[in-house]
Amino acid sequence: MSQKINQKEINQTVWKACDTFRGIIDPSQYKDYILTMLFLKYISDVNKEKRADYLQKYNGDATRTDRALKMERFQVPEHCSFDYLFDNRSEANVGELINIALADLEEANREKLSSEDGSGIFRNIDFNSSNLGDVKDKNTRLKNLLGDFAELDLSPSHLEREDVIGNAYEYLIANFAGDAGKKAGEFFTPSEVSTLLAKLTKSKEGARICDPTCGSGSLLIKAGREVGSNNFSLYGQEANGSTWALAVMNMFLHGFDNATIRWGDTIRNPKLKEGDQLMKFDTVVANPPFSLDKWGADMASGDIYNRFWRGVPSKSKGDWAFISHMIETLNETGKAGVVVPHGVLFRGSSEGKIREKTIEDNLLEAVIGLPSNLFFGTGIPAAILVFNKDKGKNTDVLFIDASKHFESGKNQNKLRDTDIAKIVATYDKFHEGILQNGICEDKYSYVATVEEIIENDFNLNIPRYVDTFEEEAAIDIKAVQQEIAKLELDLQNVQKQMNVYLQELID
Repeated sequence: MSQKINQKEINQTVWKACDTFRGIIDPSQYKDYILTMLFLKYISDVNKEKRADYLQKYNGDATRTDRALKMERFQVPEHCSFDYLFDNRSEANVGELINIALADLEEANREKLSSEDGSGIFRNIDFNSSNLGDVKDKNTRLKNLLGDFAELDLSPSHLEREDVIGNAYEYLIANFAGDAGKKAGEFFTPSEVSTLLAKLTKSKEGARICDPTCGSGSLLIKAGREVGSNNFSLYGQEANGSTWALAVMNMFLHGFDNATIRWGDTIRNPKLKEGDQLMKFDTVVANPPFSLDKWGADMASGDIYNRFWRGVPSKSKGDWAFISHMIETLNETGKAGVVVPHGVLFRGSSEGKIREKTIEDNLLEAVIGLPSNLFFGTGIPAAILVFNKDKGKNTDVLFIDASKHFESGKNQNKLRDTDIAKIVATYDKFHEGILQNGICEDKYSYVATVEEIIENDFNLNIPRYVDTFEEEAAIDIKAVQQEIAKLELDLQNVQKQMNVYLQELID
């Protein structure tokens, strides 16, 4: 048997394939070409291996083999396979051939690769686009791209582990996020933040887990994996069509074929419903766009789902709109975790009223301050809010200031495993009723009573509860005076020496 391919080899090969597009189009665009080709190569290789297995099983009977293949995960018509495209890589219309293959692949797998309104996941990708250069340059690039992926054998029997393809996809998305800068926030939450959110909201077996602003789906997948078994269901919605397509492919590459990922604006047009009502979930996690302008305040007062009964946020900041949606989609024992900018903790007006009502309803469980410069596209520090509909008689709120606990990076800071473990351990102790009111750990964590929060006018600004003031070292006045005297004497000596040199020049 040939040596199995490992994670590092796959990552290196697919990242090398990105050279085809670097400098030609923006990373936020060429990620779609690379990730689509990885997806196509994987399902083609799986299909090819299945065909070989069935032909052997049925002694070369092509009819029985074709019948068996129709029961597999994906249908891959011959002209839609990667091998067909690779064999025709030198054709003058290779871009058109790839487009046709993707369109027909969607048609052959409509239930899996299309949204509920019929739009396919490849609708926004055009391998025949003039953005890839003139005809000659474009064809050369596509030929090179097919050549790069031809080096990979992604058939299941050749993979070191079952999850290497999904991990390669995550690796690419993370690297694209690093290259794409500000635009990356639309499709990627840093892995460490996703891990932290997933652990804080850890779901039980059988849980329904939702991310209403799911991006490429990484956070949703992390939340599912925290269950510890395959007994859970994933649901997501994403407004950006290209990013929705990434999320759909991401689910398949990680083996979550039954995940439900909808395309649409969660606030204006929520798609995750049961009948005329919003679907309810055990766990909701999200990293919504920070302080989104024009989020849909114009329709909030007439919202048929009654999500904004605690108040309508300002037109220019949609943070509490997403939080309100998340809370209303929790079942009676559900828990939600959401990443927010710090303004959510203390801004007044309509946001202040919503925050006040949410606290009075005893839904807020924890406020966790994160280090700055963790997220792509913004250096501002963020916080995590944890809401729990099953707090019972406990009306306290845990505050954690983890802003000083991180690994400093050249372009971006990073939460270490130890930082994540410390936050989660503190939260678990609070959740289990072990921590008492007041300071839990000096300059790190504090348990506030609802009375304290009311005294602070429902302001959740973390420094109001976690005292992070660092006293300056005491100044030794006598030593400073001595140092000044010494410096003055040194200066006098230097001036005398300069006068000597000047006199020598005059003479």
